[in-house]
Amino acid sequence: MSRAYPIGRFEPPAHTTSADREAWIRDIEQLPAQLRQAYEELPPGGLDLQYREGGWTARQVIHHVADSHINSYVRFRLALTEEAPIIKPYDEGAWATLADARTANAEVSLQLVEALHARWAMLLRSLGEDQWSRKFVHPEMGDRTLAATLALYSWHGRHHVGHLALIASGQQG
Repeated sequence: MSRAYPIGRFEPPAHTTSADREAWIRDIEQLPAQLRQAYEELPPGGLDLQYREGGWTARQVIHHVADSHINSYVRFRLALTEEAPIIKPYDEGAWATLADARTANAEVSLQLVEALHARWAMLLRSLGEDQWSRKFVHPEMGDRTLAATLALYSWHGRHHVGHLALIASGQQG
């Protein structure tokens, strides 16, 4: 385990099964409760502690999860309604330095993630087998299928809950 990758680095799946996708959808459904629990376990003043030297604060991590998952949800919807749309990347590091990410009450993003994930899981559960291979095009990373993107966001949420757990356990850097 490293501070940067508390659950290990993401390993893209070579192929996915319906059982894989079901597990990843459950991760999407469970993330809001896990994120809230990790937040509640932070020590006093923990929102403004970094999980590692040069890393984000717990507050920035929570707001980042909301920002990132909103972008992914939109990308899913674009891929389902357009043929291989080219998506707009964003600079997550720059977003984390904006005033709201540095200072806003974490509760705002916790509630946002709860509502977003309820809606996202509903969408994911509605997909037919053929829809999982639909794609969007990331200008820097190329074609991304919805199945592979689901795997990534299953990992992404757990990855950042791991960062909060480091702070909660007093292992921040």
